[in-house]
This record gives sequence, structure tokens and C-alpha cells, in this order.
Amino acid sequence: MNLTTPLVLNANRHPDKMCVTCEGRTYSYQQFNEEVNKLANGLIQLGLKHGEKIGLFMKNSDHFVIALYAIWKAGGVVVPINFRLVAPEVAYILEQSECKMVFCDAGLEDITANADNGHNSLEHIIVQQEAKLHGHLSWASILSDDCSEPRMVVLNTDNAQILYTSGTTGRPKGALFDHQRVMNVNMNFLVMKSMAADDVFLHLAPLFHSAQLNGFFTTAIYLGASSVIHRDFDPVSTLEAIEEYGITVFFGVPAMYNAILQVQGKQYNLSSVRVCGYGAAPMAPALVERAVELFGTDQFYNLCGLTEAGPGGVFLAPEDHKTKLGAGGKAMFLTNVRVVTDDMENVKPGEVGEFVIKGETIMKEYYRRPEETQRAFSDGWLLTGDMATVDEDGFITIVDRKKDMIISGGENVYSVEVEQVLNSHPQILEAATIGLPDEKWGETVVGIIVSKENLTLNEEEVKNFCSERLAAYKIPKKFIYTEVLPRNASGKILKYQLREEIK
Repeated sequence: MNLTTPLVLNANRHPDKMCVTCEGRTYSYQQFNEEVNKLANGLIQLGLKHGEKIGLFMKNSDHFVIALYAIWKAGGVVVPINFRLVAPEVAYILEQSECKMVFCDAGLEDITANADNGHNSLEHIIVQQEAKLHGHLSWASILSDDCSEPRMVVLNTDNAQILYTSGTTGRPKGALFDHQRVMNVNMNFLVMKSMAADDVFLHLAPLFHSAQLNGFFTTAIYLGASSVIHRDFDPVSTLEAIEEYGITVFFGVPAMYNAILQVQGKQYNLSSVRVCGYGAAPMAPALVERAVELFGTDQFYNLCGLTEAGPGGVFLAPEDHKTKLGAGGKAMFLTNVRVVTDDMENVKPGEVGEFVIKGETIMKEYYRRPEETQRAFSDGWLLTGDMATVDEDGFITIVDRKKDMIISGGENVYSVEVEQVLNSHPQILEAATIGLPDEKWGETVVGIIVSKENLTLNEEEVKNFCSERLAAYKIPKKFIYTEVLPRNASGKILKYQLREEIK
């Protein structure tokens, strides 16, 4: 069994059921499977060989997911690429992953062409609409008339995808997964969130992101559920889609929930929503509470993992939100987790250590990065680089990235703790904290704040607000106000960029 087997089975079980809809284009399971087969057979005729890599440099769309499953059926390995990247960054990924072909949106054709620098293995650029540049192929031109199942044997042990890390520092690394590892992620999410075939999924986050791709979209196909895909995130469109399609399941990063909560005016019928997932970045408890109130369901799940784990890691179940809100949670299914010292010994409750993971969803390796792969593991445990604590009940809480921890006057300051306090202030939309060099203290805590629209913050009042909730050494000594915080595609704040801009 491989990742495409559930699609074939569901096309046979309920061929007329809605599989995917996007921008007015709707496919039943039978129609979706046939479109996948036509493209897969076309790729084989074009010369794709088993195990070769194909890039997906596209925004969310029905074409993205058709190409995804077609590449797998043709025996290829999918390399999703962040559509926000510029030509040199795309060129690096195409070359490092050894892509033979790449699919791109029409609006990204120029970037793709500039990334084809002649130093990589790229043979074909396939444009979703009509190609405007010489030598590029259009999607329609490679489609086969044959909609039968491709004659390609694909095993669960065959490589399926290379997911590039967010790249908050340095060059992104490609995490390699086979079909079985991704199907294990499907099982994790299916069991963890009690999802079912009659669910209707709304896909808002980028599909090149591991949580949206493996945790939600391929899981929806695995179940035989229905999917509504949005090309871009818009809070009003999100609320409208929930009402129109009777959405039952969706996942969002904290910034998405925050934007949705800012929508004023029309009241939307959100009663269909059953399950909400949040993650990819810390979400302030106050924001979670407001989201729970808006959607009227207590089925909220905090997902705390990383790309290299499939994603996998820990999750906070709905029943634990009342007593453990703010924690990451306990281990996902098929996953072991620990918080350890530098010597890989378990920390005591309340102590800070490194969050490590072992399980059936973990990547095989960093593709063509043997030394980094070796450094990423210790006796089979994936070293995440996240600092965490574990309480007496076994709940793990991420407190910071190793690289983002601030040491001020010899005391450790964990930016997540400070940010949660700042984000609970009624006049603050969102905030970040960083450490900057200081002759006296080594580092000084700096708060970067985005205030809510048309509100002016009183800095002294903010400091007083913090002093009631934080020890004095944790309170930012300086505040900087900005209109937006820089983020990567996963929703994580780019603190290295803030440090570069402010220092």
C-alpha cells in the first residue's frame, strides 16, 4: 500500500462523492482520480523514471493536489517549494533535491525560469496554464488521454517527498520521507482528532507546509472525506466558506485565528465546525479562549511538532485545554517524546531541557546532507532544537528555540513566556521578544509590538502590565513598535530578521 492506494479505493467506494473543490472547480472522487491518472501517465510518457524528483512551485489549488498524487502514481518523489521564494532560493532547492521537472503556476513562471540556471538537473518546466516562455511545457500539453491506472509499481518503502525546513536560519534542509512514514502521519492525525469520512476539510495554510499537506490533506484523502481548498488565506472568505460548505475540520496558524477574530459585522453560521487545529507557532492562551468562544466548539487541538517529524511531536487534547492551556501536550500516537539534558538524561519536572522525538513518522534523513543528518540524531532520537519543560503529569511545554533563548544578567529568559504575557494585553495585536547585546547585562530583552488598529500604547502602562505577571528581569527594557512581524511560511516569526533590523 502506498499514499495513492486510499484515493483509488475511495474512487471505487463512492465515485460520486465530492473529493476536492477550489475556485469553482469541483471533482468527485472518480473525476479526481481520473485527472490524476491522466497526468501520471503523461509524466511517464514524458520520461519520468521511478524515484526521480519533481518540484511543486505552486500556490494552493486543485492543480497542486492533482500533481501531487500524479507524481506519486508515476513513481516520483514530490518536492513542494514555498511559492514566496525568489529565484536564487528556488534554484538552490531544485539543485539540492536533484529535481528533473517542476510544476509552477503561470504567475511564477518567470521566477522558475530564472531559477533554471543550467547548473541543476532540471529537464522540464511545466506551467499550469499556457507556457509563455520558449521551451516550457503547458499542463494541457503533457496530459495523456489514458485515464486508467498507471502501470507503475510503487511500494510503501519508496521515497515519497522531500520537505524543506522553514529556513529561519541559514539554508533550508530537505527532510526525506517514504510513503509509509507519511501514511503513519495520516494515522496519527486520524486517531488523534477522531476524524471521519463525512468530515469536510478546509485547507487554508500553504500545502507545501507539512501540517497542512500530511496532517490534513492526505489524511482527508485517506479517509475519503471532502476538501475545500483556498488559494490564499482571507479571514472573511474563511468564514464564508465555513458557512457555505458546512466545514467541520480546519487547521490554522495563530496569525490566521487572530485575523479571523478581527472580522467585524456580519454574523456567520459556524455551527458545522467540529474540530479546530492550531500550531506551527505558539498561540497565546487568551487567543485560544477567544477562538473557542467564536467557533462554539471545545474540540480544539494544539499541534506542536516539526517538519522533520512528519510533522509529529506532542498535542494538547480538547479535554486538557481547561487545566493545561498553554502547554504543548503529550506524545502523538506512534511517537515517543522526552525532555533531556545535554547528556540525554531526562530532566526533572520544571527543569528546562531539549525536546527530543522518536517514532514512526520521523524523516529518513536530510537529503544529501549526511553530516547534518548525523548531528540531528542521538541514539535514534531526533534533536529538535526546542527548549521545553515537562510537568509532574507528563505534559510538555515548549519554552523557546535554543537559538532564541535570551540570557540577561545570567538569567535565562524564554521568549515564549514573555510573548504570551504581551499578547494577552488588550491593546496588543501580536508581539515578539528578542535579545540584543548589552554591555551590562550581556543581553537585554526587547519587545517588538504590533498594536491593534487605531490604538496608541502607553509604554509605561505596558511595563506595569508585565510587572504583575513577570519577574523584573524578564520584562522588556525596550519596546519597538511596528506594523507587521516578519514570518516564514509556517507562521513562525523570523527573529533573526528582527535582530538584524534592530541591532
